[in-house]
Amino acid sequence: MKVLIVLTSHDELGDTGRKTGFWLEELAAPYYRFKEAGWEVALASPKGGRPPLDPKSNEPGFQTEQTRRFEADAEATAALSNTVRLDSVSADDFDTVFYPGGHGPLWDLAEDAHSARLIETTLRSGKPLAVVCHAPGVLRHTVNEDGTPLVQGKRVTGFANSEEEAVALTEIVPFLVEDELKRLGGVYSKIGDWEPYVVQDGLLITGQNPASSGPAADALVELADKIGA
Repeated sequence: MKVLIVLTSHDELGDTGRKTGFWLEELAAPYYRFKEAGWEVALASPKGGRPPLDPKSNEPGFQTEQTRRFEADAEATAALSNTVRLDSVSADDFDTVFYPGGHGPLWDLAEDAHSARLIETTLRSGKPLAVVCHAPGVLRHTVNEDGTPLVQGKRVTGFANSEEEAVALTEIVPFLVEDELKRLGGVYSKIGDWEPYVVQDGLLITGQNPASSGPAADALVELADKIGA
């Protein structure tokens, strides 16, 4: 099994002067879930090279056993430093795709035509795909073959408005994930802030927040094994 993990290349938190990027736990926890399943893991980002890490995600209060393990893992950190350009990858080369969040994807991956095509091709090929936290925002321009929004009528979750309010970024982000999924016709649900919550509808798996990244990866492994992707 080969999984492609797609990370953001965007590092500016609007015009605040603060940095953003991907959220470390949302990469580290799935990375080891996939490795333990015996999967081959590849990393990509729009610009290639080392994607920007949201500095807040590596503060002591947000570190986990898995983030510390990742940072001490020479193979993992080398892979992170050498992501391939997203426009160079083909959905045909992977059995499944996983998108970690962080605020960065709301600026670049959500507007990236290569990302949208990768998602559409993966799902239309009968392969599963998972997006976590802010990463469900990357679905905003994806469509079904009939041109309707990909999430229309699908059960989904993603970073809640209340969670965005809790981190005081409601007025900074280009759009709110919860609102956007609802606007597109998604059947959005959530549970308490920061609690792990994963929703599966067909081949699409969505997770609400950072704590949902490991469980979403587990769901992806289970689904991929079930369908023999």
